[in-house]
Amino acid sequence: MAVTHATLRAVEDLRRRMTTMTDAQTLALTRAWADAWDVLLPEFEAAIVELVAEPGEKGYVTRATAARNKRLAAALRAARTYLDTLAPQAATTISQDLTTVMLETVEGHTDIVTTQLPPGTPAASVGFTHVPEEALAAIVERTTEQIHSSTRPLPADIERTMKKALIRGIAVGENPRKTARRLVRETEQRFNGGLTRALVISRTEMLDAHRAATKAQEKGNKQVLEDWEWHAKLDGRTCPSCWAQHGSRHPLEEDGPLDHQQGRCARVSVTKSWKDLGFDIEEPPSLTPDARTTFDSLDPATQREILGPARLDLLQSGAISWEDLSTKRSTSGWRDSYGVTPLKNLAPEGG
Repeated sequence: MAVTHATLRAVEDLRRRMTTMTDAQTLALTRAWADAWDVLLPEFEAAIVELVAEPGEKGYVTRATAARNKRLAAALRAARTYLDTLAPQAATTISQDLTTVMLETVEGHTDIVTTQLPPGTPAASVGFTHVPEEALAAIVERTTEQIHSSTRPLPADIERTMKKALIRGIAVGENPRKTARRLVRETEQRFNGGLTRALVISRTEMLDAHRAATKAQEKGNKQVLEDWEWHAKLDGRTCPSCWAQHGSRHPLEEDGPLDHQQGRCARVSVTKSWKDLGFDIEEPPSLTPDARTTFDSLDPATQREILGPARLDLLQSGAISWEDLSTKRSTSGWRDSYGVTPLKNLAPEGG
């Protein structure tokens, strides 16, 4: 159970490899959406300019007129055609790296376990084994189904938000050129809402598959492992909830870390004590950084950036505890997760 400097390096190395894969997916997905919008942009510009060029009797285009405009309808149909292609393409892009994720996880997890054993002790010597291939294949299959299920509603959902923004926006009277510029910008934002969702799905499902593979390997090595430890990346980009969860210990049977969507936290398996593993050697203490101590060592500006001034004041005054920063929440269609406790739930009565 001695988390060493080598363990922390192995954790960071595995995190880096996962990030490299998700970054590559982000680039591929972004290129696909950008290329599609480059084709669609002239269609929407022409349709919107035509629509707002001649306002009706009341000085603006009515919803009914916008809904009947053939050029605008054609632009929306073209967008739907692209979305019908982009959604399954996104699912395929996200799914194609899952097998690599499994292999990287098995290799990285073995390294993490080995670094906690006495120097020079191979993991196999204490009975540590790799997860069966069929278990990894089952994770890949299950995750692929989840990815396709999550991306399938994208075309209809994004088309609906685009229509809503266009018709609502055109019904507001203002300078025609200003209206046209605003509507083109808003239409692009709605179209790229599909990209945003695809990127969330990509990072979340990839990391959850990685954690599921770790848990599967833990299941077959309970004679070697004690529990798992929640490891957050203790920097200015990490949310208060993940800072508060860092270092917490959990049973091997428990899923996790249940961080928020696109979370960067790691599941670090912790071995049994050297004595329990049969080594009559003095074991060094764990080197997992204490999150609160690390946070208190940061400069005030960084602390405020992480917590926000109100939460920081409550914490420093003793009105709330470190653990109060994290709250479990349920989200329809997704797993439970821990997120930042809303400020309104932290303020003391009458505060």
